[in-house]
Amino acid sequence: MRISIIVPCYNEQAVLKLFYVEIVKVLEKITNNYELLFVDDGSQDSTLSIIKTLCINNSHIKYIAFSRNFGKEVAMYAGFCNVDADYVAVMDADMQDPPSLLPEMIQILESGKYDSVATRRKNREGEPPIRSWCARKFYQLINKISDADIVDGARDFRLMKREMVSAIVSMGEYNRFSKGIFGWIGYKTYWLSYKNVERAGGKTKWNFWKLFKYAIDGIINFSEVPLSIASWSGIGMTFIAFIMMLVIIIKRVCFGDPVAGWASTMCVILFIGAIQLFSIGIMGQYIAKSYNETKHRPHYIVSESNKETVKKIN
Repeated sequence: MRISIIVPCYNEQAVLKLFYVEIVKVLEKITNNYELLFVDDGSQDSTLSIIKTLCINNSHIKYIAFSRNFGKEVAMYAGFCNVDADYVAVMDADMQDPPSLLPEMIQILESGKYDSVATRRKNREGEPPIRSWCARKFYQLINKISDADIVDGARDFRLMKREMVSAIVSMGEYNRFSKGIFGWIGYKTYWLSYKNVERAGGKTKWNFWKLFKYAIDGIINFSEVPLSIASWSGIGMTFIAFIMMLVIIIKRVCFGDPVAGWASTMCVILFIGAIQLFSIGIMGQYIAKSYNETKHRPHYIVSESNKETVKKIN
């Protein structure tokens, strides 16, 4: 049995050595046939230098360095494309994904009942209340409007069999939302819960605005409901406008009532205009995503790597 651990990294110099010590300690108790693949996502600090130093002392350590920052989703995809182990795991380097869970995850997979073991947080201790509330509402919403099964509190930390990894790689879409992809492809998944763990060092790269944009991307990538809302809003506004027109005509013809009310007219115009802009914005998001897909640009470009065979442009 061979295990590959994919570790996306972006400016993680504060925690990288600590993570390395902990993960190697766990892996060497499990097997000697493992690969620790660091994917440097265009870090601006000493992350890549630290990884290269670690490689000198341990032949199990491999790395892929991007030519620029392509994002965590792409870093995970690059990792999936460049491993061939029986079991593949994805972990963050900030120690929020406890390496101590790996033995239990491997034991569950080896039982033969599941194709992957995914992790989720039991609680959101240490997280701002508004952020926790928005996260819960997002999971509720996306599970109602999409085919992807996304569990509340789900982490990217998971261990998968080779077949599931191959299915993920086959979904070569440019606009990636891994939590949705994991849920969409199916496979039997065991959910392992653990208490929330704070970062061991450094600063999080995810502020509220980035998480909000990530949530919007997830909804657009895995649901057509926003388009349906735009369509039905247009139909609804057309019906309302027709009724209002009939009311105005009847009042004028039957009762001689002059059509007055400049303020109310402006309110109606602004309201309808807002609905139109909202609908155009929704359609624009889908068109932009489709445009990005049709350009067929590579997901990532590798500037350097110590792997013998690596897909440098994919």
